[in-house]
Amino acid sequence: MTPGSNIPLPTAHVTVDVAAPVRLDVSGLLLTADGKVRSDDDFIFYNQPAGPGVTYRSGGGTAPDAITVDTAAVPPGIEKIVVTASPDAAGQTFQGIEPTATIRNADDNSVLATFTPPQLGAETALVVVEIYLRNGAWKARAVGQGYANGLAGIATDFGVTVEEPAPAPVAPPQPVTPPPATMQPPVTPPAPPMATPPAPAAPPAPAAPPGAGKINLDKGRVSLQKNQTVSLVKGGRPLLSQVKMGLGWEPAYRGKDIDLDASVIAYGPQRNHIDSCYFGKLQIVGGAIRHSGDNLTGEGGGDDEVITVDLGRLPQEVTGLVFTVNSFSGQKFTEVAKAYCRLMDAATGEELVRFDLTNAEPQTGVLMAKLIRQYSGEWDMTAMGDFVKARTVRNMVKPAAQAL
Repeated sequence: MTPGSNIPLPTAHVTVDVAAPVRLDVSGLLLTADGKVRSDDDFIFYNQPAGPGVTYRSGGGTAPDAITVDTAAVPPGIEKIVVTASPDAAGQTFQGIEPTATIRNADDNSVLATFTPPQLGAETALVVVEIYLRNGAWKARAVGQGYANGLAGIATDFGVTVEEPAPAPVAPPQPVTPPPATMQPPVTPPAPPMATPPAPAAPPAPAAPPGAGKINLDKGRVSLQKNQTVSLVKGGRPLLSQVKMGLGWEPAYRGKDIDLDASVIAYGPQRNHIDSCYFGKLQIVGGAIRHSGDNLTGEGGGDDEVITVDLGRLPQEVTGLVFTVNSFSGQKFTEVAKAYCRLMDAATGEELVRFDLTNAEPQTGVLMAKLIRQYSGEWDMTAMGDFVKARTVRNMVKPAAQAL
């Protein structure tokens, strides 16, 4: 499986084991529709190995730890079980010890799927896979979301109470994040009930893959280089409003008019083609993506074609968008000057991200940029600038999918 992909579960009884070159702590969390546990009883791990419909099995250091889910016994209101892992050694990261999750039919131990999260670095804990309910049927999804603050960070994110050791009396009080081995649900005697539940903790920032150089929008407009990525987050909040992708170009060296076509291709989590928005189809996915129409010459300043994307209205099955430009008239991009794409806030017109295509190749198509929906809900934009032989958007679908 690849990150974001899913499979239907042919059995009600599944086991997920997670193996790595080092010993791991594996756990499961039962989540409601709001993505939180109902109580600490929904956190299943080595100190609390059984819960409603979910059990933990230790590998004893010689075999992988595992979480088994009996979907028929999962309580009503639980819509997802996430399986997490962290190295047993406190503070150890996943760099160089990428884990592999194996999803099995728990009745006969047959393998249903495997998943190895790619490009791990500073992460000390992972949400590896999730077993989730969709339209009355249970499925499994590969996730691979990393956290840099350990299993305690994941647990806190999903609403579990994490006990923290008291600071030494001689030291000034400081917040302490315990290593995974010290984490446990509240023990007897329980704390007296609180009149007002505490506010949920802010989610920890997922760790970025090494060398990714991901940036956000906090410092204003971002000018991207090829293969650089910007997270569409400002002030710690994902940008879930309407954005516009403007694409522009000019004929090179005062040459003849050139007819380029800008398009956006929508994909699902398994790189499956959902639909394409271009001059022949100006709206897709219920109007959440709209095209401004065809520019036949490229003459004039400003954007030649604009594609508006309502990020908040995109269906959940749309996890990737690739913005492309191709030469319907067959002219090569070496005959084009000043090709660029820019992302704008549709409400204010403010330019957020810009990518100028500096080097052209004698091809008829180019993948300009891609937007990828992250597990946490935010979108990342990556500058591409990859040239392909394709005069129509139909011929762009396959190479764009391979570039996701």
